[in-house]
Amino acid sequence: MKRFEGKVAIVTGASRGIGLGIAERLVAEGAKVTVTARKAEALDEAVQQLGGPDVALAVAGKADDPAHQDDAIARTVDTFGGLDLLVNNTGINPVYGPMIELDLDAARKIFEVNVLSALAWTQKAYQARMAEHGGAVVNVSSVGGLKPAPGIGFYGSSKAMLNHVTQELAVELGPGIRVNAVAPAVVKTKFATALYEGKEEQVSAEYPLKRLGLPEDIGSVVAFLLSDDASWMTGQVVVIDGGLTLTGGV
Repeated sequence: MKRFEGKVAIVTGASRGIGLGIAERLVAEGAKVTVTARKAEALDEAVQQLGGPDVALAVAGKADDPAHQDDAIARTVDTFGGLDLLVNNTGINPVYGPMIELDLDAARKIFEVNVLSALAWTQKAYQARMAEHGGAVVNVSSVGGLKPAPGIGFYGSSKAMLNHVTQELAVELGPGIRVNAVAPAVVKTKFATALYEGKEEQVSAEYPLKRLGLPEDIGSVVAFLLSDDASWMTGQVVVIDGGLTLTGGV
């Protein structure tokens, strides 16, 4: 299927893991994709994995840096001639432990990257192209944003706010722009290593489907939400969790 033939996407935080899995699916279905992340070398490798500069563009920078956001969007439009799809995938969680002991500077950084940068990218994509031409946005949230998540409480709180931001934008931007989110459980990526390394069988046993997620599991659902197959869906937070939340887990 080539659902994204002629479409142009930006996927943030896409040098590896879930972001790269999403970018791979979009390219496979015909899109041209800009991938962003902090490290240029890792992004260059991602571009080669995606098929080279004919289909992929790398723009290195920090997701919450306004100058980087402007540069990535401008270069995308200049290189590929448009911007139809946006995936706000970048997320951080630099701390673990009780929220009552949380360093507030760390909390501010989590909020800026996980929430404000997603809003900023959407605002700028809207101003650059989508207001006139329409489009679709998907925010990558987490099951940690659906209920209390001990140890990663502020990360979960930031994702809960991202879910609400998704719904507010969906109301504001329809009908021309659809905005949805996905909420994964543990996916086998470097970001989530601490949650399963050395105990994957034990962790997987809590899931009805008896395995952890893979980046392609998320990529396929994000691609659906961005496509015209989901043309009557907006403001939704789609849980992708192998059934974990059915058993009370996060």
